[in-house]
Amino acid sequence: MSEKEDLAKQKAEAAAKAKAAALARKQAKEEAAEKPEGETDMAKQKAEAAAKAKAAALARKQAKEEAAEKPEGETDMAKQKAEAAAKAKAAALARKRAKEEAAEKPEGETDMAKQKAEAAAKAKAAALARKRAKEEAAEKPEGETDIAKQKAEAAAKAKEVALARKQAKEEAAEKPEGDMDIAKQKAAAAAKAKAAALARKQAKEEAAEKPEGDMDIAKQKAEAAAKVKAAALARKQAKEEVTEKPEGEMDAAKQKAAAAAKAKAAAAAKAKAAAAAKTRTAVKESKEVNTPSELSPNQSKLDQIVSAIESHVGPGALLEHYINRLSKDVPTLVANPDTYFSIAKFLRYDEQLNFSYLSELHGTDFESHMEIYVHLHSFKMNQSVALKVKLDRDSPVIPSLVPLWSGANWPECEAYDLLGIYFNEHPDLKRILLGEEWKGYPLRKDYQPYDVEV
Repeated sequence: MSEKEDLAKQKAEAAAKAKAAALARKQAKEEAAEKPEGETDMAKQKAEAAAKAKAAALARKQAKEEAAEKPEGETDMAKQKAEAAAKAKAAALARKRAKEEAAEKPEGETDMAKQKAEAAAKAKAAALARKRAKEEAAEKPEGETDIAKQKAEAAAKAKEVALARKQAKEEAAEKPEGDMDIAKQKAAAAAKAKAAALARKQAKEEAAEKPEGDMDIAKQKAEAAAKVKAAALARKQAKEEVTEKPEGEMDAAKQKAAAAAKAKAAAAAKAKAAAAAKTRTAVKESKEVNTPSELSPNQSKLDQIVSAIESHVGPGALLEHYINRLSKDVPTLVANPDTYFSIAKFLRYDEQLNFSYLSELHGTDFESHMEIYVHLHSFKMNQSVALKVKLDRDSPVIPSLVPLWSGANWPECEAYDLLGIYFNEHPDLKRILLGEEWKGYPLRKDYQPYDVEV
């Protein structure tokens, strides 16, 4: 068939379609003029439906004929064009019909019809998109199908979000201010829930496709992203609430928040200090308790020293004595404050004991009392011993050991300087680290700096 014959055939078909459409419209008008109003609407709808069906049948017939005459490549293009034209025509007819129905209906029914039409349009568009995606996926290789699927999902999500925003704006424009706030909060909550559900769904799908190592990394990234997103949303919400409050309420809220933060920090500090004090007390007490599972090798020497002290100083000279398991099993003597110097003198000058070397002397604040700890060593016995004495915290006074061991000079000055323990008969008791004008004693647990900037 020549090109002129094809052109003539197409013109003849177009003229026939136009003539048939004109006759159908004329016939419909005549029938509508003769019928009452109710029947006219029904006849009009039937005529429109018949015309649509007839036009669709002719379009399909023409498409089939053209497809039969054309090569395969041109057939696909023609098919796509025909589908696009049919969709556009259907959409235009649907919009026109919706406008006509809306003009004839009262306001309330118009809104309902509009909502129904929008819902139907959305459902139809979604169904067409799914159908088209399936057809394209069936024609594409596996790699391209995955990419196309991801693009389609992303486009669908973007479209849903845009529609949700548009619908929210329209509803907000129609609602009063109070309802707008409530609707805004509900919409935000729904959007968050939807986004979270989509994120979880996507994460599950990705996790099912990934190996175990990649799943852990992806999970960590997702958690981090969720935390960052939640923090950003919280900051944004806080800013919006602040911008909505008057200046006076903002200051009051800021002061309350600051006060609450300070109170919380103070409570945490108190709890921490109490726990630390309890731990220190428990540790110190545990050092003083002697619950050996087996006899210490220094037990015989401790018994010998205790027996000698009770014989020469008196039965009540020692408050207690034990082997300190936490300090290399050193024999430990706890002296009465009244017999402290007498016991030390006996340990220093007794010919059998002869603890001639003082290796350590320091003080400690236990909050309930003060304590002096003295570590002595006997080269004759090849043995060390610890001498302790507990003092009243409010007035810690004890005799100096400088007359017995000259090495006690500076350690006693240090205990006086930092803890405020006074040593009677010390040859030159003075502050050696801090000045005489310094207020307080820094190693006491209740020390408060006189100058807070120091």
